Amino acid sequence: MLMIAENNVLHREFAASIARDLWGTPLEILEVDNGKAALVIANSGQIDRAILDLQLPECNGVEIARELWRTVPTAQIVFWSNYADEAYIRSLSRVVPASARYGYVLKSAPQATLRAALETVFLRDRRAIDQEVRQVQSRVSSRLAGLSDTEYEGLVDIALGLTDQMIAVRRGLTVRGVQNRLRHVYEKLDVSTVGAKPTVSAKFNSRTRAITCALERGLINHAVLSQEQQKLDDWLAAQA
Repeated sequence: MLMIAENNVLHREFAASIARDLWGTPLEILEVDNGKAALVIANSGQIDRAILDLQLPECNGVEIARELWRTVPTAQIVFWSNYADEAYIRSLSRVVPASARYGYVLKSAPQATLRAALETVFLRDRRAIDQEVRQVQSRVSSRLAGLSDTEYEGLVDIALGLTDQMIAVRRGLTVRGVQNRLRHVYEKLDVSTVGAKPTVSAKFNSRTRAITCALERGLINHAVLSQEQQKLDDWLAAQA
């Protein structure tokens, strides 16, 4: 059984028509327009294939995929998204099983690309990753260009407006440890040279510049910051 989780009705119907055409035989499809409903289905064990948008109301595609792979480890998933943001790729890399057969297709690609990806993943049991997405994946996994998990935490913390002292308390670090972590973030984001010569880098606030660079690069976005703000609120409430 196939689930299509997509809140745009035209996109949902288009994906369903391609899937039915590929199978050539009657195919049972569950179509949902919000993440909460998709999460319930993912937890039910009813489906072993899915086409997921990453941005859905109430729950994002990464969380749905996490639950589906937890329930059905061999599930085949094709992510069909408008975005190749590094924030999404990083989140996705944490939930994809090593042996998973999945696809990642951009909605800006030609229509034939989605058909080819569905055929590759669902019928040939192979991965089908858009070239642009592969480039981002390579950057995420690079030890030189990509941020480590702890460095990414530091980036998120300053994007949420936390001081060095508060980051130290939250992450169990010394203030010097926080500053060293952020220095690595600034170096990897090259904040001293973006938009200015190194000789005039003192004109920029490193913290603010790092956030700007991260937004431009897609390392953080509104969806990620909303989730992280909720985590911060929960942590602050626990400290009270």
